[in-house]
Amino acid sequence: MPTDAAPRDAGRGTLPDVTSSDAALRRFLHGLPGVDAVGLEARAAALGTRSIKTSAKAYALDLAISMIDLTTLEGADTPGKVRSLCAKGASPDPSDRTAPRVAAICVYPDMAATAKQALADAGAADEINVASVATAFPAGRAALSVKLADTREAVAAGADEIDMVIDRGAFLSGRYLQVFEEIREVKQACGDAHLKVIFENGELATYDNIRRASWLAMLAGADFIKTSTGKVAVNATPPNTLLMLEAVRDFRAATGRQVGVKPAGGIRTAKDAIKYLVLVNETAGGDWLRPAWFRFGASSLLNDLLMQRQKLTTGRYSGPDYVTVD
Repeated sequence: MPTDAAPRDAGRGTLPDVTSSDAALRRFLHGLPGVDAVGLEARAAALGTRSIKTSAKAYALDLAISMIDLTTLEGADTPGKVRSLCAKGASPDPSDRTAPRVAAICVYPDMAATAKQALADAGAADEINVASVATAFPAGRAALSVKLADTREAVAAGADEIDMVIDRGAFLSGRYLQVFEEIREVKQACGDAHLKVIFENGELATYDNIRRASWLAMLAGADFIKTSTGKVAVNATPPNTLLMLEAVRDFRAATGRQVGVKPAGGIRTAKDAIKYLVLVNETAGGDWLRPAWFRFGASSLLNDLLMQRQKLTTGRYSGPDYVTVD
């Protein structure tokens, strides 16, 4: 399992108990500073204009590859497709063994055992995690008992990480304590596996809601907060990811606990990935610039990163025919 030298406790802050009742949690979440939407979007746009060249670009491309949760979440997924994805994650560019491995392979729970075995066969089980979506992904509409069973089965099958989805209906109705308790119980069901909590930002409607969801998930014990499922029209965007990076930065300052961030959905090019790395560095800081604390949820992004990497190495743009089709 990928590890990281940066401590989870970087400084010791204090935060009063705000989860003792629904009213206390509501007061806390609605007492968070309001989001300046114009300022947020302007800052994200400005950071997106940074130019990364030569050796810095080569480093950024390799870093982005090492942060990918290489994903297949389709109804037509087969064991053969999952094994092929694992082989690609373990050896992204067979013509260049210096290409880094991805951080994780992300699959449905019924494919977790297949992914675990495929990574072991590739000699990559100690370097690449198996991430599994759970809790009635992508809608999150199921009884808590079903969500917990889904989580436990994925962990038993070998998942190192669980990507859960919150009940957006409960959150948007203001039932914050219900969402908090579900996250906390799923975290307990994870055992030693890390928990990523998916908000589906495109359905939360406002930046203020994304900030509230970020703090709610972190208070409940999330190891990562994640933008989206990749299954709706609006997924990861630079502004909503910037907002979540601000939240994890401020949460660590308040509590001493570091939480990761995972944008997912719609990040397809090396240029886009590098823009997100700039957001991380300039907002949360260098402590988050590693796979233990920042991930890309993606399927097609890896191919473009490999093509750009080959161009830097050879001076020629190889084109999509020179990388495997996922």
